[in-house]
Amino acid sequence: MPEWTWEYAGYDPSTEGLREALCTLGNGYFATRGAAPESPAGHHHYPGTYAAGCYDRLVSAVAGRQVENEDVVNLPNWLLLRFRLLAADGAPGPWFTMDDSEVLDHRLVLHLRNGTLTRTFRYRAPDGRVLIVAQHRLVHMGDPHIGALRTVFTPEGWSGRIEVESGLDGNVVNANVPRYRDLDGRHLTGFHAGTTEPDTVWLRCRTRTSDIGIAMAQRTTVTGGAPTSPTREAVGRLAVHRLGLVVSDGESVTVDKTVALHTSHDRAISDPFTAALERVAVAPDFPGLLRSHTVAWKHLWRRADIWVPGEAGRVLRLHVFHVLQTLSPHATGLDVGVPARGLHGEAYRGHVFWDELFVLPYLNLHFPEVSRALLNYRHRRLSKALLAARQEGRAGARYPWQSGSDGRDETQTLHLNPRSGRWVPDRSRLQHHVGSAVAYNVWQYCQATGDAKYLHTKGADILLQIARFWADSAAFDSPIGRYRIRGVVGPDEYHDTYPEAEDPGIDDNAYTNVTAAWVLARALELVRSLPGRLRQELFEREALEADELTRWEEISRRLHVPFHQGVISQFEGYGDLAELDWAAYRERYGDIRRLDRILEAEGDSANRYQASKQADVLMLGYLFSPAELSALFQQLGYELTDDTWRRTVDYYLQRTSHGSTLSGLVHGWVLARARRADAWRYWQEALEEDVADVQGGTTAEGIHLAAMAGTLDLVQRGLTGLETREDALWLDPVELPELSEFGFTIRYRGHWGIGVRLWGDQLTISVPDSEESALRIVLQGRSVTVPPGKTSRLTLHRGD
Repeated sequence: MPEWTWEYAGYDPSTEGLREALCTLGNGYFATRGAAPESPAGHHHYPGTYAAGCYDRLVSAVAGRQVENEDVVNLPNWLLLRFRLLAADGAPGPWFTMDDSEVLDHRLVLHLRNGTLTRTFRYRAPDGRVLIVAQHRLVHMGDPHIGALRTVFTPEGWSGRIEVESGLDGNVVNANVPRYRDLDGRHLTGFHAGTTEPDTVWLRCRTRTSDIGIAMAQRTTVTGGAPTSPTREAVGRLAVHRLGLVVSDGESVTVDKTVALHTSHDRAISDPFTAALERVAVAPDFPGLLRSHTVAWKHLWRRADIWVPGEAGRVLRLHVFHVLQTLSPHATGLDVGVPARGLHGEAYRGHVFWDELFVLPYLNLHFPEVSRALLNYRHRRLSKALLAARQEGRAGARYPWQSGSDGRDETQTLHLNPRSGRWVPDRSRLQHHVGSAVAYNVWQYCQATGDAKYLHTKGADILLQIARFWADSAAFDSPIGRYRIRGVVGPDEYHDTYPEAEDPGIDDNAYTNVTAAWVLARALELVRSLPGRLRQELFEREALEADELTRWEEISRRLHVPFHQGVISQFEGYGDLAELDWAAYRERYGDIRRLDRILEAEGDSANRYQASKQADVLMLGYLFSPAELSALFQQLGYELTDDTWRRTVDYYLQRTSHGSTLSGLVHGWVLARARRADAWRYWQEALEEDVADVQGGTTAEGIHLAAMAGTLDLVQRGLTGLETREDALWLDPVELPELSEFGFTIRYRGHWGIGVRLWGDQLTISVPDSEESALRIVLQGRSVTVPPGKTSRLTLHRGD
């Protein structure tokens, strides 16, 4: 396929959910899955539409108890457009559907360059007549409230009449994820529908608990053939145009529907209903919308495109596309975080986890204004994080593992194992390392952008309170002379308690403790760099106390990191767990990515074994360069040699099931930085996670946004070793034979469009012309300065 398109030929009901997710169109404000417009939600189709930050909370009966869940809301279906052929006597034929009709030459094409979805097919009716149908869809990247669908009908060898219904359908629930379907998914209520002259229908409603007002207005027009007796009808949850089209052999008739969506969260409106009606009334026709939409995408690609040859490059461009559809510059005006599954489905309930840890490093160097907005989502919820810590008897801020509308902990307490059908305890809320991820994101954003004002204000509010939480969580253990953090769950997630233990959590997770030490060190660095007035204000409002700094310094140097058999232990006691017979389980089950579910269904538990779901200790090699990681361990009083790290990598490679889409990404990164030949295998797996649905059906419930953004960062920082520190770009490229040539542009400080290209042993840095100062590059011990408007070509010292 061409590098700027993603195509599907034919129709396969079993993969329709995957296609719908990967062909989602969005603009950062809302997104709509790539479903067939004539198909309501059912076994094969799911035309979901989601607005960023639009959540609702309901209570369901689960396993004999009342369970409260907050979900991103599936909004009314604006895509609805169905048709049927009429006989000569006016008798209607069956409505066309993909599942019950004879479909010829079906083709679905996602156009990445201009963000459109094209669908073409030939329909053979039961009486033998053939109709050619071409549909073009967009969710406008310039005007975030507009979506449009053009449908072109062309009869082949006959003339007659077609009946068309174009509507807004409120008969929707949240049902995209099979394992959630026993829960209450009826989030919309208070429906009203109506019509306005001459060509508009509307539908409005609200969410049941959060009381968010939602309004859609639809304009339907026909060109190329006059409709006969068009009617409009609005009843209950449905508002439709009904059109009778007179068509002639070989002549096309075009039906355009343009839809405006507003919610009560929007700014600068009086109410969503009025705003939707006014917007759809003045919206340009489809060609006009397409022109402005294409220009908006052109501007995004200018800042975000990445060039990698071959199939890897085509997949990476698809990943850029979906990242931008979820987190476009429109997100800067919204109160939203990073939804783990994009705006592409309902898995994880649309919640915000730690995924910005994998997304912001990419955005920082392309759309830093979006990164800042995503950090503001965390800052607005700082009060909830402070409350969560206080309720646990801790100082500082404890950010939740799952966050939604207001920042309370949305993490489930029960999890359904689909393999056994049992609900089991979910202790994910003990993944307190999410706080370190938030702090890391603040620091990296400020390093990349030079935004000292943010670091000294909102950034300081966040970072210092997370440091407070870690300092208060660490308890001194006299026998070992070190501080320990007990009762947590690490990134691995398989281990949430010790075998036979009554209390949840494990102790001294290496990733948690090392990143906590990093947070404390950065907090101290920040305090020392603050202007005196700002530091004094922190003391005055009790965001900082003088005696805390001494304790932070001590803990940052004396946190316990366990070792066993000459490797870093994932947590204290990991080396004492039983070894799993990996070969036997692979032979018995084939795919053992979700080993935890397999073991639970057998009446066993992953807690008993040296088996990890995903990278845990190795995450340290993802966050920190080898030099920085070695310095961190030295700060803690440990020596981390290259041999120790290599043994650690090998140890966990043999004990990881890769049950998360992030696992292959992290392993590929770590192995590439360690210059390992097997890195490419993990890179390929990371690239294929969604496009090949490696996890077996999960992509249909929403793309994995962190994995997609992470693959982009694999090229941007993983292969180049790019770091932003000390007012310079630091580069330390690694050699990956399968990917020896690539290029991209980044934004760094005031420089827009810095070009980075590597081929063989040649690295080229191009700095665009501007009034900014020269750019300092540090490469393999050499420092060069590149003035604006100039290009520097550098030769790499391979093997140094």
